[in-house]
Amino acid sequence: MEKIKVGVIGTGFIGPTHIEAVRRLGFVEVVALADNGLETAQKKAAELGIGKAYGDYREMLKDDEIQVIHNCTPNHLHFSINKEIILAGKHVLSEKPLAMSSNESAELLALAKEHNVVHGVNFNYRQFPTIKNLESMVKNDELGKVNLVHGSYLQDWLLYETDYNWRLDPESGGKTRAVADIGSHWCDTVQYVTGKRIVEVFADFATVLPVRKKPKSHVSTFGGQTAEEENYEDVEIKTEDYSSVLIRFDDGTKGVFTVSQVSAGRKNRLSFEIDGSKSSAYWNQEEPEKLWIGHRDKPNEILLADPALFSPEAKSSIHHPGGHNEGWPDALKNGMLNFYSFIRDGKDPLQDKLTYATFEDGHISMSITDAILESNNKQKWVKVEVSS
Repeated sequence: MEKIKVGVIGTGFIGPTHIEAVRRLGFVEVVALADNGLETAQKKAAELGIGKAYGDYREMLKDDEIQVIHNCTPNHLHFSINKEIILAGKHVLSEKPLAMSSNESAELLALAKEHNVVHGVNFNYRQFPTIKNLESMVKNDELGKVNLVHGSYLQDWLLYETDYNWRLDPESGGKTRAVADIGSHWCDTVQYVTGKRIVEVFADFATVLPVRKKPKSHVSTFGGQTAEEENYEDVEIKTEDYSSVLIRFDDGTKGVFTVSQVSAGRKNRLSFEIDGSKSSAYWNQEEPEKLWIGHRDKPNEILLADPALFSPEAKSSIHHPGGHNEGWPDALKNGMLNFYSFIRDGKDPLQDKLTYATFEDGHISMSITDAILESNNKQKWVKVEVSS
């Protein structure tokens, strides 16, 4: 069988992780890479062992060999590039956020449906085996009626005033940062697990460091700084380092979550607890193989990821015996496997069942983000409006 041919736009932190995940599938081949300038693209393509390099992604869109494009660019480029990919007739897998506003994401969703391309958004946390199993547990009423959902997504990579990245600039990252960057993952994961939709929010933001020292040299995502003080310039920060958000779901269930990029010691700690009428369940992405299950009348449990103990629906998402931990790169690979299996099997995105996050999920996420931003600005409850 001929391999599915892929091109990737963007070579920052996330682009190479996409490439690695795709290569693990076996039936997909990354044949081209595009970056800002031919010299940069050629250097990165050589490092990653990719045959074709383009200094302008528009030239890559003209390549008839390529069937699928991954959009791994900064946030402000997602809308325009995703739109061009669809109009070029290519299937598209985009990094989140899907766009910079829900109006833009609605346009992309409509356009993808009109052109009948396979469309995906990289919400990879829903692809963890334990998350798949927990989704089955909730659906099968093992926790009982869900009474509340609470949790957080905490990081520390922007703790110091000398920590700087393009995501801090509203022109590149958007009007909201922590919520759009990591809060979107929390909301998507919780909605997936519970099967409930967030319909109303009340948010409170804080910019812990209102002025940061921006290095005059290039800064990579999650990269620490060692430059001397005279190599910095002071920059006013207009996006949030922290936010807490009260949420209401479509069935009346309530919850709350906190996001922070200034929590020392927390590297990538997406966590949440679902408290049901029978039992509770807690999951933490930094220990993804563990699921804590809480009880009232008997000892609590720790369920370790093990295909022998998982529900039939979740077994396909775990690929090794119990005790052989699968983590963040494996969840990313699961998402790629589901996306590319859909293409390989010739399925129709308008009719067939989907096992990965689509532009519809990306649009819902963008609508929630817009509502959270409006809520913080107005300091009141705001309904999530998902336009069609």
